[in-house]
Amino acid sequence: MRPIILTMLLALCTNASAQANPIVDIETSEGLVSAELYADKAPVSVENFLRYVDNNFFDGLTFHRVIPNFMVQGGGFSADMVQKSAYEPIKNEARSDVPNVRGTLAMARTNVIDSATSQFFINLVDNDYLNHTDNSARGFGYAVFGKVISGMEVIDKIASVETGTVRGGHQNVPKKPVIILNISRQQ
Repeated sequence: MRPIILTMLLALCTNASAQANPIVDIETSEGLVSAELYADKAPVSVENFLRYVDNNFFDGLTFHRVIPNFMVQGGGFSADMVQKSAYEPIKNEARSDVPNVRGTLAMARTNVIDSATSQFFINLVDNDYLNHTDNSARGFGYAVFGKVISGMEVIDKIASVETGTVRGGHQNVPKKPVIILNISRQQ
């Protein structure tokens, strides 16, 4: 009887481990950040993000928009503010039960609800007004797909860099580029 129970427990533990949310390491010029991705709550957004990760899309891009007491945004522009071509837009998975709180990763988008591609942001504070409240263009919100689990001090350091306006009218751009060296899955 004991071997059967032990075998069942082992199978449950193995299955739970296999279904755990993925963790990524975000290596930046300012330090290392690790984030858990919410595959259980935002599967389309996580699959999209990991597609970019697995293809080394983010390597060499920047955190190109930094607004203290709001968020840091990256995943779309090089250090000289050239936008990198992204894959097709994805469905917005914003949910009222997965809020934009400090340390969460969310998909950046235009005013079009389902327009997110490669750009993401990390909330520096609780940004309640970015949460899903209804299905209108204004109320749909921004899909949270993960949370920083270590290295939030690095994100806070990025949030404190000096910014300005650069060619093309881009605002809140770090004067000294903050580079995403690599994003990779933890093994």
